Amino acid sequence: MLDKILNFFRRLIPGKIFRFFQPFYHWLLSFTAVLVYRFPSRKIFIVGVTGTKGKTSVLEIINAILEKAEYKTALVSTLRFKVARETERNELKMTMPGRFFLQKFLRRAVREKCQYALLEMTSQGTLQSRHRFIKPDAMIFTNLAPEHLESHGGFEKYKKAKLHIFKTLEKSNKKRKIIIVNADDKNAKDFLNFDVDEKWVYGLKKDFEKKEGVNELRITNYELRTEGSHFEIGDKKFTSRLLGEFNLYNILAAVAFARSQAIDWESIRSAIEKFRGIPGRVEFIEEGQDFKVVVDYAHTPDSLQKLYDVFQSSRRICVLGAAGGGRDRWKREELGKIAAANCDDIILTNEDPYDENPKEIIGQISKGISSPFKYKIILNRREAIAEALRIAKAGDAVLITGKGTDPYIMGPKGTKIKWDEGEVVREELGKIKKYG
Repeated sequence: MLDKILNFFRRLIPGKIFRFFQPFYHWLLSFTAVLVYRFPSRKIFIVGVTGTKGKTSVLEIINAILEKAEYKTALVSTLRFKVARETERNELKMTMPGRFFLQKFLRRAVREKCQYALLEMTSQGTLQSRHRFIKPDAMIFTNLAPEHLESHGGFEKYKKAKLHIFKTLEKSNKKRKIIIVNADDKNAKDFLNFDVDEKWVYGLKKDFEKKEGVNELRITNYELRTEGSHFEIGDKKFTSRLLGEFNLYNILAAVAFARSQAIDWESIRSAIEKFRGIPGRVEFIEEGQDFKVVVDYAHTPDSLQKLYDVFQSSRRICVLGAAGGGRDRWKREELGKIAAANCDDIILTNEDPYDENPKEIIGQISKGISSPFKYKIILNRREAIAEALRIAKAGDAVLITGKGTDPYIMGPKGTKIKWDEGEVVREELGKIKKYG
């Protein structure tokens, strides 16, 4: 209610004046929220995860390990909100919710006697001070790649916003502050350069400069298979159902956190082996068909390439539209180039046009697809998916990217179309008769 009242007064203030007072306005919202809910982060162990990719997966794997070790958890992610055993889908169309939501959520987690609260923390959230007055105990950095460049004003400012989240940990008054960093990311040293009690690095490569007092966790040997992965951490052997090298990094980040909490190796191993993945992240849709169908949130050039790499041995039919209206125009042509270099068939479709013309968005993606390569444009996303399924043959991989578990397709002037990508795929599979 208070959030709505303050937003009402915001609309009455002329734009230039509001921009001048904007930092104070966001600070005031955050401070009001934490007062109303009585500083809940002081009474629970807060784990923040930030980075361009992998945040949701890392949080969910950590949650699985903590639950296996019989801890009570709360979780806020792109996918869902969870307190103890109660969970609900995130339908807010934002990874990091508003200040009042977060503080109320943390107060509820404290009331339910949760020991850990796991939060995705985003650079865009920091622009509005949503992280203010949340006192983290541990921060995890996954990776950094160009994203949200237009809203931040360039890559360096985007990186600075991510580092600002880690600065929150350094300033936190928690007793034992922990940083966990992907050592294989070229920005790792910047994220390690904070004064905290405990530091961990993780990775697959062996050329990271070792530093005294920094705990190191590395996969020493691994094998990626079509049904999952096999890997070793020191003398410990693991199997996982998760596909791709990128998921090994997600697993390592979660294991590093678990070890920082002295969770035993057997609980970690058991949780990883049983973890089936999460909806919308390399999610296989199986309805008895003789070809693979995968729904994935991949919406950056790097994540798209990594997804395509997983299915190199298959003929790839790609449904592509990962370029929301009004933002990140720089990546559209690049997405087209990656699709052309990796896919056997491409169908360009709508995603979240907002107030931009969908045809113009798709036109910019298509600039990256060199001509003699043939592709189809089907604006209706359901029809695009149906066409991809129709042309698929035995052994093919239909890769549908950009939405994942997003609950809506966003149109002009704030209009929303209710959407469930996985359910749409199942419905369209049910209409074709390529399998018995």
